[in-house]
Amino acid sequence: MIFHRDLVASQNVCPQCGHHMRIGAKERFASLFDNGVHERLPAPDVPQDPLRFRDDKRYLDRLKEYRGKTAQADALMAARGTLEGMPVILAVQSFDFMGGSLGLATGAGLVAAMRTAVAERRPFILIVSSGGARMQEGILSLMQMPRTTVGVDMLNEAGLPYIVVLTDPTTGGVSASYAMLGDVQIAEPGALIGFSGPRVIEQTIRERLPDGFQRAEYLLEHGMIDMIVHRNQLKETLARLLRLLMKQPARPRGNGHDTDAGAASALSHNPQS
Repeated sequence: MIFHRDLVASQNVCPQCGHHMRIGAKERFASLFDNGVHERLPAPDVPQDPLRFRDDKRYLDRLKEYRGKTAQADALMAARGTLEGMPVILAVQSFDFMGGSLGLATGAGLVAAMRTAVAERRPFILIVSSGGARMQEGILSLMQMPRTTVGVDMLNEAGLPYIVVLTDPTTGGVSASYAMLGDVQIAEPGALIGFSGPRVIEQTIRERLPDGFQRAEYLLEHGMIDMIVHRNQLKETLARLLRLLMKQPARPRGNGHDTDAGAASALSHNPQS
């Protein structure tokens, strides 16, 4: 048993075992922006149900249900603010809205936020959790993969850092596109990261997968990500990385030592950095 106030104080990380529970965009904004102060970016207008899709219920009804549950327009929320004094754009793709699935609204919101970052010369941070493309939008959902990749190219051409924080789970078409294109790839401990799920892979190849397959620790060991960062240390880690990538002076500790040494060491192990 965990007291609710203790869980909130630890940012929904179990104080006993360190398990990182899923949290949404509002909690991310509150923990990463200075004093939680931020300005939400408007969501672009997109067709709500372009294919008039229906399974056991209409797609429009399903959207309405999740909007009521989460108080979000769609899976992506983006905002501008400061992180340890540095202006940034932070986007959060939350699993609690239809599994964080990628559709027209998420793709358009991500590209619009990246364009804002370029226009305002702000680094871009994406915290992502997703089950992949949204089946109710069919090919239109899959088209968001190359579209968002172009947004990443815009950041690269502008010389702005693009940092991705992979959380549990990040799978499907999202992991096959913009979620794995960061200048620095960070993951939370124990996060499931991959394309197809391990159960599907085992059924396909008819072999047992290694222990911990597709978990953050396995990907770090095999060079797919740059670092694993505890949620309580994420803000200071992002700040160090941004100061290095933006060539800003390091913030000294109380004893005068450089606080960015750890991030520099992590970056030195990434040949693409």
